[in-house]
Amino acid sequence: MELKNIVLAKPFLKWAGGKSQLINVIETALPEKLKSLKNFTYVEPFIGSGAVLLRVLQHYPNIKKAIINDINIDLVKAYISIKKEPGLIINQLDVIQKKYFSLKNEAEKKLYFLEKRDNFNARNLNDINNSALLIFLNKTCFNGLYRVNSNNKFNVPFGRYENPKICDEENIIAVNKLLQKVKILHGDYTETLKHITGESFFYFDPPYKPISKTSSFNKYAKESFDDEEQKRLKTFCDTLSAKKIMWLLSNSDTKNNNAEDHFFDELYKGDSIFINRVKARRSINSNATKRGEIFELLISNYKK
Repeated sequence: MELKNIVLAKPFLKWAGGKSQLINVIETALPEKLKSLKNFTYVEPFIGSGAVLLRVLQHYPNIKKAIINDINIDLVKAYISIKKEPGLIINQLDVIQKKYFSLKNEAEKKLYFLEKRDNFNARNLNDINNSALLIFLNKTCFNGLYRVNSNNKFNVPFGRYENPKICDEENIIAVNKLLQKVKILHGDYTETLKHITGESFFYFDPPYKPISKTSSFNKYAKESFDDEEQKRLKTFCDTLSAKKIMWLLSNSDTKNNNAEDHFFDELYKGDSIFINRVKARRSINSNATKRGEIFELLISNYKK
């Protein structure tokens, strides 16, 4: 097959904190051992957009299986729907896209968006329709941001895009093929440990600790992920280390706004844990002037 005919899978959703813009740095941070293992299980307990998952599945053919998980049931349904029924998802998105593009002006498109948002929030759709609406809302809402309130209602306003690609058939098919070796879970991230056998590697991309009062984009589910949850995650990482399981974790660098904020440096302090600061870019912010380079953390229990 000619290279030009090969479609490389990419995230089918834009996700706050998604790792597409850091993917090369993260791949470099993966342990060298993964390249030589004949079979291993890749585990991502906070799947989000799946940028790292898709890169790993395409670059490490020796992966025996992968396990992904998320607390967000709508996100999990979307992965399951694409894995099991890609044709139905594509057909539904095609219908939505044709209707959306047939509307005459921005006002009509906004009304259509709000109607579909209400349909989504009613929580009475089958998994295919629910997943198609999630993708549609993600492609047409403000900044592609996913956010829910305490009642689990999607509340992101309408975005202004001239020609959003709502139905990306080729990419959905590419993602579907990769998901065939992936077990998809919904629930608390600690449950992933029950599903691994043999050599395994965990990559964590949890809801980030906010680095300012205006940067709290970690409301992906009605449950919050506060400092106590960050500490509980560290305890789980300690459990993995005790079992000789390698792990890599991403998070915000609280020192971006306060050089004296040692939250993660103190939490992950220890001779067997390594903290690296890497440059990243804010891609989601209501103020375009505040989208720029910052530092993020890559924390691991192995040294590159």
